[in-house]
Amino acid sequence: MPNRVIYEPKGSAKEYADLALNLYIGCNHGCKYCFVPGVCKITRENFNGTIKPKKDIITRLIRDLELIEKNDEFEKSQVLMSFTSDPYQPLEEELKLTRTSIKLLNSFDFPVRILTKGEDLAQRDFDLLSQVQENEFGITLVMLNEDLQKEWEPFAASPKQRIENLRRAKKRNIKTWLSLEPIIDLQEALDVIDNTHEFTDFYGVGKLNYNKHQKTINWKEVKEKVEKKLNHYGKKYMIHKSLEEAQ
Repeated sequence: MPNRVIYEPKGSAKEYADLALNLYIGCNHGCKYCFVPGVCKITRENFNGTIKPKKDIITRLIRDLELIEKNDEFEKSQVLMSFTSDPYQPLEEELKLTRTSIKLLNSFDFPVRILTKGEDLAQRDFDLLSQVQENEFGITLVMLNEDLQKEWEPFAASPKQRIENLRRAKKRNIKTWLSLEPIIDLQEALDVIDNTHEFTDFYGVGKLNYNKHQKTINWKEVKEKVEKKLNHYGKKYMIHKSLEEAQ
């Protein structure tokens, strides 16, 4: 199908979810480690500075859902929002594309897996997410030190805000998960686990890639100590392939 908006991720992205949906082009977080500008062949300045919805995204989503339903194409597994942007960009407060998409996906029996570094706007849709048991709310969080976070993720929500979003999701009986990727500092990663394990159901753990800082880190030690910490708390987790294979 041409111009499909629900798609099956490839490569390492497949480890996160069987299906995905990206509603926006660009992202305002300004993360130094973001790989998307390179993949999309766009300057980092344009990617971070020009945020807009994908053209006719809701119309195209409805089309995809109706055709998938009609053709019985594949199993209705989770749809992750999102890989190439954030579902809770500031623009989302006005456009409500994420909220509309959650309603549509759930109405066609597709559960949703949210991944965000957004501010408190990320809590807005907990009423919808809590209605379907298979829906999940997740944050990316790799450090607690705010000075370090501002260096690597200058315009993303603070670690404190993201933790509060996750905590509130759990209070609403929503399944929660945390993307501990890309790890930038081992002790920071361990501190994240210590401060989130009580209200996080699942962790995805991955290494830093496409950045010279990755060469300064002992990835074998990272894997061993992070696994030990997660096992200590009895948490479910996945080590992403790039970290599993790192020497």
